[in-house]
Amino acid sequence: EGQIPYLREKLSSLSEFMREIKVGFARYYNRRHNRRGYFWGDRFKSVIVENGETLINCLAYIDLNPLGAGLVEFPEQYRWTSLGYHIQTNNRDNFLSTDFGLKEFNVQSKKERIKRYRRYVYEAGALSQPEEGNVKVIEDKALEKERRREFELSKSDRFRYRTRYFTDSGIIGSKEFVSANYQRFKNLFYSKEEKKPKRSRG
Repeated sequence: EGQIPYLREKLSSLSEFMREIKVGFARYYNRRHNRRGYFWGDRFKSVIVENGETLINCLAYIDLNPLGAGLVEFPEQYRWTSLGYHIQTNNRDNFLSTDFGLKEFNVQSKKERIKRYRRYVYEAGALSQPEEGNVKVIEDKALEKERRREFELSKSDRFRYRTRYFTDSGIIGSKEFVSANYQRFKNLFYSKEEKKPKRSRG
């Protein structure tokens, strides 16, 4: 019974939750790499953000971070952001809400919300950033190309981005081809569950 208040605090406090994650991972990493000392640079940030353009700006800032870090050339190429996840997986299992932030575009269609948000991200990324030495993370040429296409992704683009999502370790082809080769190489694929071939939608 004495543990219940402690567990309640851990489960309900964002600060405590983040502390547990950061401390646990730092210990794991330090042990694995035989190192000591601080692992994280700063304390995590918890900020209250107003709905509307302020929230959309914050979402776009996050989706543009991988470009600023030089990890990818275009926002949808990075799988660990909301835009990348939407484009690469077609929001698999409805993992992300299209209401959060994106409902500010005042359209009901999820596809249209993603399209408008994608346009917003590109437009924001093409603006000069004074605090970063007036660097643009999206070139004008790329923005103009998307404007001409009205920010519509072609079927080939969608397929390319979605195959990128699983080609770190995967097999692409007919169902028979995938099944046969999966049986040959399944010991090389890390998975807790038996996988079955799935069609790529879109």
